[in-house]
Amino acid sequence: MVIEYVRYTVRDDRSAEFEEAYRRASTVLDGDAHCLRYEVARGVEEPEHYVVRLEWDSVDGHEKGFRTSPRFAEFFDAVKPFFEQIDEMKHYSVRTEKSSARP
Repeated sequence: MVIEYVRYTVRDDRSAEFEEAYRRASTVLDGDAHCLRYEVARGVEEPEHYVVRLEWDSVDGHEKGFRTSPRFAEFFDAVKPFFEQIDEMKHYSVRTEKSSARP
């Protein structure tokens, strides 16, 4: 599994549009076998900052599976208006993690 982080800076007057774009795009992610989980988070102290966190089964699953799938164009069309607001888009591998289970 790999984590993709996409960091955006979105003007406040476009925040609703941005969130709606990812709601539309999520229908594609929901149906993709390579996308294991995703979330869109908005900054609390700096609300113009968004982080989209996507868990993929592998880099190949993301780049060769999802990006070449028939529905990728639908996903990209939804988020394309915000492509220039991307500050970072990279894959990471988890090294340390805390379980959410409590004793």
